[in-house]
Amino acid sequence: MKILLQNDSDFFYPEGEITTARNSPEVLQILAESAFDLIILEDLETFKQVKALYPKASIVIASPIASLEQAVESIKLGALDYIVKPLTAEMIDKLASKAQNSKSVSPIVSTFRGKREEILADSLVMRQVLADIAKVAQSNAAVFISGESGTGKEVIAHAIHYQSSRLSQPFIKVNCAAIPETLIESEFFGHEKGSFTGAVEKRLGRFEQAHKGTLLLDEISEIPLAVQAKLLRVVQEQEFERVGGVRPIKVDVRLISTSNRNMKEMIEQKMFREDLYFRLNVVPIRLPPLRERKEDILALAEYFLDRFSEENQKRQKELSLSAQKCLLEYPWPGNIRELANTIERAVVMNSGDIVEAAHLRLDPSSPALLSVPVAKEITLADLEKQHILETLAACSHNRTRAAKSLGISVRTLRNKLRLYFNTVS
Repeated sequence: MKILLQNDSDFFYPEGEITTARNSPEVLQILAESAFDLIILEDLETFKQVKALYPKASIVIASPIASLEQAVESIKLGALDYIVKPLTAEMIDKLASKAQNSKSVSPIVSTFRGKREEILADSLVMRQVLADIAKVAQSNAAVFISGESGTGKEVIAHAIHYQSSRLSQPFIKVNCAAIPETLIESEFFGHEKGSFTGAVEKRLGRFEQAHKGTLLLDEISEIPLAVQAKLLRVVQEQEFERVGGVRPIKVDVRLISTSNRNMKEMIEQKMFREDLYFRLNVVPIRLPPLRERKEDILALAEYFLDRFSEENQKRQKELSLSAQKCLLEYPWPGNIRELANTIERAVVMNSGDIVEAAHLRLDPSSPALLSVPVAKEITLADLEKQHILETLAACSHNRTRAAKSLGISVRTLRNKLRLYFNTVS
């Protein structure tokens, strides 16, 4: 049994492998790099931090001072047990037995879209991401989350807010790709009544709405250069004027930005301001694609299997060995979003208790990933049209969701629709 022990370096336990940590930051660093069957901490504050990151971990508080109040609170918050030092081998035996029965796992949890969202992290690369989240969450530093579409950038942004001291304050999201260029300034900074045609009343922008909290600038690379210049001033000064206003408005906002684009290339092509990027990219977090964290694939698949079985009122299902092999060998160009959709489809369409490889409907050699029939007379443009139509239908014709699923901006999707289907936006 692997045990992490805080601030008790002299303790010897012959039945298990003991790792010691001197303080709270060292505890978080060690947990980011290794998994443990039992975690024994010394204080309630460290317990809260670890429990927030690893809510299903088996954690015991071994306090140097007896406190009934702390004991009650720790048990309410989910501690496996509360004991008073000194530790003995007999105590560890009992705690180890409890931990084994609890079947501990170690996901990070955030509040996302009204529910608790888990990000499983058995892979070393994702454990490093969790370590970065733990370090940056309590600061006010701007964070820039990069990664391919579907890797979970928005969920990570929520996790940072969820672990921060701003938790009780607003979390406001701006989807920069979905806002028309003519309205983006008003969306960011608000406007005064009568400042332009249609401005029938004063409106607070997203910066004001996020005051004291966190503002997520999703797909920041999509905003026009003219607005980037104004955004730079707000980032630097933490103040702005509403459209049509003259009074400076001060705000206290923690900024998190995301993008699936190559920002270095955008800066070189003069599509994004370098000075703004440096302001937003104080703490960079790169989310790896699913193909770089294969150790997490089966755990994520099992998680989605449980979740979608419950949501769709289906009997609990299991993955066959052939299905597991298929999941591990598939390259997952759509990352976690594609994996979630694949598992949900298998749950909904399969009436049995076992999910076989055929139920996943994955074919890495197919030029289209959603079972588009291939024929010699079908052009690449035809395949793209069909793929866009199927994705729109699957997203209930919500263009923002469809664009995210396709890995393109809403503006690009709109242009595609104009080109192929002669539609108007």
